[in-house]
Amino acid sequence: MTEAPNNLGGQVQAWLDQDPDTHTSQQLTEIFGRHRGGDQGATDELVELFGTRLAFGTAGIRGPLQPGPAGMNRVVIGQTTAGLARYLNESAQPSASKPLRAVIGCDARTNSEMFATDTAAIFSGYGIEAILLPPFLPTPVLAFAVRYLGADVGVMVTASHNPPLDNGYKVYLGQKDEGSQIVPPIDSLIEAHITQVSHSITWDIIPRSTDLVRQAHPDVVEAYIAATVASVAAKRPEGTKLSVVYTPMHGVGAGTFLAAVSAAGFPPLHSVSEQVEPDAAFPTVAFPNPEEKGALDLSFALAREVSADLVIAHDPDADRLALALPDSGAEAGYSSLTGNQVGAILGWHVAERAKALGQHGVLANSLVSSPVLGKIAQHFGLAHEETLTGFKYVSRVPGLLFGFEEALGYLVDPEVVRDKDGISAGLMALDLAYSLAEKGQTLADYLHQIEAAVGGFASGQITLRLESSDTTPSVTDILRSTPPEVLGGVAVSHVDDFEKGVGTFPVENILRYYLADGSRVIVRPSGTEPKLKIYLDTEGATGEAAREALAALEVAVRELLETLP
Repeated sequence: MTEAPNNLGGQVQAWLDQDPDTHTSQQLTEIFGRHRGGDQGATDELVELFGTRLAFGTAGIRGPLQPGPAGMNRVVIGQTTAGLARYLNESAQPSASKPLRAVIGCDARTNSEMFATDTAAIFSGYGIEAILLPPFLPTPVLAFAVRYLGADVGVMVTASHNPPLDNGYKVYLGQKDEGSQIVPPIDSLIEAHITQVSHSITWDIIPRSTDLVRQAHPDVVEAYIAATVASVAAKRPEGTKLSVVYTPMHGVGAGTFLAAVSAAGFPPLHSVSEQVEPDAAFPTVAFPNPEEKGALDLSFALAREVSADLVIAHDPDADRLALALPDSGAEAGYSSLTGNQVGAILGWHVAERAKALGQHGVLANSLVSSPVLGKIAQHFGLAHEETLTGFKYVSRVPGLLFGFEEALGYLVDPEVVRDKDGISAGLMALDLAYSLAEKGQTLADYLHQIEAAVGGFASGQITLRLESSDTTPSVTDILRSTPPEVLGGVAVSHVDDFEKGVGTFPVENILRYYLADGSRVIVRPSGTEPKLKIYLDTEGATGEAAREALAALEVAVRELLETLP
């Protein structure tokens, strides 16, 4: 049983008085009525809806579609946009002779277009020019448009690969930030303005107008496709035939990606018909994330039907990419590559191209991604850098040539987009597959060539759901007080505690263990959920040796976790 605060009824009524959305208003009215009738379950619901607020962080806000400050709804969108507009106006150069400019995009999730329209009207109300992209476009197009249109800020309404009943609001900064996502402390400064708005004005008096709202010309999308095709430098296949299956996972990737494939001169792909059109209900997948078990079942079924050489999948907003290859040992006949394997393939390709062109620069990845990219950089005489988790950090690395994170995010050309981009990464993978096929090779062969040059590698992850308690020590605190000296019979040779400071990294609750055999274990609490994530990386003379070491390391780490109080 949850005890309701004394002012709960007043908070709910104040919200109902300003909520412009009939659906959420009716939903909240029904719960409120049951609460006043003594229904404890309804009281618990209200406490959950009003007990906290969606926090504005470096990825903006994201959460379930529901009434109250803890949900994604028109009131929260209005308050968030008003706070962002106040921040922009406050931080603008006093000598600016023209209005600030915002560009707004949206995916096809429930309420995305409405939230985008509200955002544009509120920006206009605060004197900021608001350019609305055509609806239902991939997130990378918005990130591109921030620079292409000379905008000061970009907003993308998307929940990426979250569950169907979620939505979100991502913020990008233009000008000197070149269309990268926001980073600390800017997120805190914006959140302070959002909080002030939520405490001082109601939704109906937030300034809004259509005076400075205009629709973007469709050539924005055409320009993105042209820049993407040029950056990949795709070679039109001459006589080579590949069978390729594609799925946008009920999201918005198909139109843009298939147009890019055609513009690059590749034959049509076999699209998964049940998933090619945007559908906010995501009816054929339990969870709209290509990493999830079963998410690619329909793709594999079509792949078997057409004897596919390659499967390409995007998440719903097409900023992430998954690849799968034929695998006779797998029950489905196909197996997905890990994010680290795709990162190695694309990273090697970009590095090889940079060497051929005489380019110098940096290959970068998040610190929880495989160390293999560092070995690739060393092999080609390029610099390498690790960043905190998130493309908001990877994209800002000076001199960046290529960046990736293990959660299926890849940036293959920072001159086009300063964020992960599944469209360009998918096109590069397709081009590479065709180039290899002309030599009688596959992406699997390419991966073996990489491992022959820099060594085999394997990666795994253990996720623990945590019970929240203020009195129970955290797993990371326990590990700090009793650090492991040996894992699976292999000595722990070095420990990095990011709470005590590691290099130029900000202070974070992260532990990183290096073992004597070259293996690595990273322990990191999730920033958005009550979970602990443990990342395992191993190496060996071959990929098989690395996978054997990974299996042994996972057993050792699980045994360690079982001994913790």
